[in-house]
Amino acid sequence: MGLSSPLRTVHAVCNHDCPDTCGVLVTIDANGRAVKVAGDPAHPVTQGFLCGKVAKYLDLVYSPDRVLYPLRRKKGVPKGPLVRGRELEAFERIGWDEALDEIAAKLNETSERYGPESILPYSYAGNSGVLGYGSMDRRFFHRLGASRLDRTICSEAGGVAWNLVYGKKLGVPTEDFSHAKLIVAWGANVHGTNIHLWPQIEKARRNGARLIVIDPYRTRTAALADWHIAIRPGTDAALALGMMHVILREALEDREYIAHMTAGFSELAERVKEYTPQRVAEWTGLTPAEIEQLAREYATAKPAAIRLNYGVQRAEYGGAAVRAIAMLPAITGAWKHRGGGAQLSTSGAFAWNKQVLERPDLQLKSPLAREARLVNMSALGEALKCRDQAGADVHALFVYNSNPAAVAPNHNAVRRGLERANLFTVVHELFLTDTTDYADYVLPATSFLEHTDVEGAYGHYFVQLSQRAIEPRGEARSNVWLFGQLGVRMGFTEPCFKDNAEDLIAQALNVDANGRSQSPQMAHIALAELRERGHLPVDFHREPEAAPFLPFSSGPLTTPSGKVEFASPSLAAEGLDPLPGFTPATESRWGADAARFPLELLARKADNYLNSSFAGLEGHRKMEAANCRRIELHPADAAARGIADGDRVRVANDRGSIELIARVNANLPTGVVAGWLDWPKLHPEGRNINVLTSERLTDIGAGATFYSALVEVNKI
Repeated sequence: MGLSSPLRTVHAVCNHDCPDTCGVLVTIDANGRAVKVAGDPAHPVTQGFLCGKVAKYLDLVYSPDRVLYPLRRKKGVPKGPLVRGRELEAFERIGWDEALDEIAAKLNETSERYGPESILPYSYAGNSGVLGYGSMDRRFFHRLGASRLDRTICSEAGGVAWNLVYGKKLGVPTEDFSHAKLIVAWGANVHGTNIHLWPQIEKARRNGARLIVIDPYRTRTAALADWHIAIRPGTDAALALGMMHVILREALEDREYIAHMTAGFSELAERVKEYTPQRVAEWTGLTPAEIEQLAREYATAKPAAIRLNYGVQRAEYGGAAVRAIAMLPAITGAWKHRGGGAQLSTSGAFAWNKQVLERPDLQLKSPLAREARLVNMSALGEALKCRDQAGADVHALFVYNSNPAAVAPNHNAVRRGLERANLFTVVHELFLTDTTDYADYVLPATSFLEHTDVEGAYGHYFVQLSQRAIEPRGEARSNVWLFGQLGVRMGFTEPCFKDNAEDLIAQALNVDANGRSQSPQMAHIALAELRERGHLPVDFHREPEAAPFLPFSSGPLTTPSGKVEFASPSLAAEGLDPLPGFTPATESRWGADAARFPLELLARKADNYLNSSFAGLEGHRKMEAANCRRIELHPADAAARGIADGDRVRVANDRGSIELIARVNANLPTGVVAGWLDWPKLHPEGRNINVLTSERLTDIGAGATFYSALVEVNKI
């Protein structure tokens, strides 16, 4: 008889904020320790491989720097940056019961003294699982009557803009990019942030397709492209409208598709007459001939696909840019062809039962007995200002799934708020980050190997079940457990606070007595089959070879008109321009402050981190340390300032400054500099690139404007 293997395999899902949302196979040894993580080869998008970050995920899970027990700040230790590696000296270990009781008591005291809206949750997609991102936590804060958080920092401007055109966030299936004859990666560093699309692009190129990358920075993807278009930051709307001008001028549009599937075309056609190649060239930094070539290539390639990513919308008028780019495949009728169209997000395919999962009705049982105020997370520095007005200030902050001391714009303002002695702060985290330096309590969180969750995606069409692979390390606990326990400690008697992960998954899927989902587009999904297979496609993506999914190729759509809307009646009703247009950002080379701060800043993300995740791991840190300490300038901008490669420089504006190392880069547009996001505590000055970004909000969706910032660079 053969001996059975002491190893077993568990299907999990990467819960980090990435469109790929990979299926992960975790190998567990006889001692219950994870010894290997690998991509699920049966998953049509994961295809058996993982990105460089998650391929080394066991370094994160078993890192000696993990937070494994509840911690309480020692009396007399002020809030503020702590020395890397010595953070624990500021805290003392306590038990979960003690921590929960004390936190609940403080939240009750804060609510009674200042009103429940003085309590602010702050979270985003550091955990993108359906349960981990928003379930028991929402129930808890709704029942408490805490301020609601407007989660705008990443994708809101683009998502709202896309939905104004199409009504729902759907797009070209990732697998179908292989059928395209032209792929435009617009603000999309596919090779760094969407790596599982890359094999499909390569397959298309082997079949004769071209790859065009539109990005101010020469990313990994741009370096591999057939044509890199180094556009000036924030001028994407102008380029898209200029392309439309050429397409209509040369009669390259699809009139049949426009007639049957769109509304507002005549108004748009009149608008784009203004955007001649000559005029657009002045804004974008391209030549008129390049604009014309791009428009012709795009309009005549059948099919043509655009991979539009969220970087485009992180400019002051990013909403208008996304709307304009999103309209291009409707102008050319690209949606009619397999592999044609565009993809920003596929998240509209997943009909989670959020009313039951998040229970907004619990707000009526809170002390407010009404819907709580909404606080924009992209203006956290402003929200944390202390004005000594009872009921108006934030007096308690509960952070999870995020690291605002690193990722929030206007870092200095955020830091001043976090340093307030009268701000009670709790942070649920895996590591001692910049934000935990300001915490009164630090609570240990689980990795995706240590809890159960269900996931959709914003880069593919598969529902996935992530099963717990190992026991939580130390006393780490999931978001579901934490907020359920806190609800009980707060005296909330509603049965929903006793739901476990399995209960919540069934609620999220809206399953019937037979365990089958009753939600639109997911009605064929049964929990038993999902447990067995790990992933199942949404309904319209079940048999792509027999019936490929062609989003927006037929109607009606979920827009007010039931059609693709070139002119938005919703915007018009708000007194806004119903058509897309180009307006230079307040902080741009055309802005009033350009004389004092003449350089446009690209506050970029590091390829080997995911926002600020993974930055504390030594292996990832070694790959990015040089990048995160430097600022890149065009040779002409460097020469004008007497700056050479390797010089110490100070990058500054009215919000703050940071010392970095200069690197001369001829691939940047003139007048543009590029720096990288990092943990502030890893910089000698305790700062990062967000000391330079502002809390100004986008035109649509009130999102963050990381890419609309002016600076000056001076040699030290």
